[in-house]
Amino acid sequence: MAWNKRMPENPVVAVAGATGAVGIEMLKVLEQRGFPASRVVALASSRSAGKRLPFAGGELVVEEMTPESFDGVDIALFSAGAGVSKQFVDAVIGAGCVMIDNSSAFRMDEDVPLVVPEVNPDDAYLHNGVIANPNCSTIQMVVALKPLADLAPIERVVVATYQAASGAGQAAMDELYAQSGEFLAGKELHVEQFAHRIAFNCIPHIDVFLSDGSTKEEWKMVVETKKIMHAPEIRVAATCVRVPVLRCHSEAINIEFASPVSVESAREALGGARGVTLIDDMAGNSYPMPALLEGTDDVYVGRLRADDSVSNGIQLWCVADQLRKGAALNAVQIAELLVQR
Repeated sequence: MAWNKRMPENPVVAVAGATGAVGIEMLKVLEQRGFPASRVVALASSRSAGKRLPFAGGELVVEEMTPESFDGVDIALFSAGAGVSKQFVDAVIGAGCVMIDNSSAFRMDEDVPLVVPEVNPDDAYLHNGVIANPNCSTIQMVVALKPLADLAPIERVVVATYQAASGAGQAAMDELYAQSGEFLAGKELHVEQFAHRIAFNCIPHIDVFLSDGSTKEEWKMVVETKKIMHAPEIRVAATCVRVPVLRCHSEAINIEFASPVSVESAREALGGARGVTLIDDMAGNSYPMPALLEGTDDVYVGRLRADDSVSNGIQLWCVADQLRKGAALNAVQIAELLVQR
C-alpha cells in the first residue's frame, strides 16, 4: 500500500551525510535548483557536528544525526552508507518522513521503488516511506536507454564502464590527486582506497567479487536496469572498471533490439529526450568526455553508430557527472516529484 501522507508544498529537508562528497553536492543541487524547502537541516556523525557548510548565501551548522533528528522533517536525503541507512530507517519512517536513500541498502526490496525520474517517475508515488536512488552507473545508462526502448523493445545490453574515483567517495578522489603527484615526483605511491593504485591505471574491480566471477557493481547494473525499466526480460552484461578520472563516469554501451532501429531514428530520439544531450559530430571530433563535463546535470551521448555484429544493434558512448546525475541530482529530482504530487 502506498504512502498516503500529503507532502507539504514547502517541506523541511534533511541531508544525512552532509559532509561527504555526495552530501555536499546535494546541498549545492538543492540551492541551485531552488528547491522549495522551508528549512534545510545538515546531519552527519558526531565527529562532524558543529562544522559549517555554505548554503544559499549563508551557512548550515552540521548537527549530529540521532533518531530524534527527523522529528518535523518531511524528506530526508541519505548518503551516509548502507549501514547508516538501515540504522535510521525506522526512525525516519516513524517520524512521518520520506527517506530518499542513495545507498544500496533497499534498492532491490520489493516494496521500495528504485527511481530515475526520466525513466520511471510514477514509481516514486508507490513508496511506503523509502525511495531508493539507483547505482550511479545504472542511472546514466537507463537515461540513455529509455528513449531507445520507446522505439523498439531492448533484448540485450552489453556495457563497459569507465568509472571515476568520486564513486568511491571523497577520500578516493583525494587519493587520485595524491598518487598522481607521487607518481610524477618519482615517489612511492600510497594505496589505501582501492585494491591497487588508481593513478595512471585502470582497475577492473569495483565492489566485492561474487561467486560467478562478476563484481557486485556489475550485478547491480544487471538487476537495477531490469527493475527500473520494468523489463525483467532484458539481458545485461556489464564490466565495471575504475579509471583515473575525478568525477564523471563514462560507458560504452551496445544495445540489441527486438526489431530494426536506424541510427537516424536513435539519434532523433536521444536528441529530444529529457535529461539527454547529444554530442555527436565526427567531422568536428566532438563527443562526450569526462574532463569537460564535470558539474553538469545531463547524460551526454555520442559515438552513435550501428553494431553490425548482431541483428538490430546500436552502439553509443555516454558520460555523466557521478556526483550530480549519478547521485545528488537524481535524489533531489525524486524529492521534486514528491512535492509536485
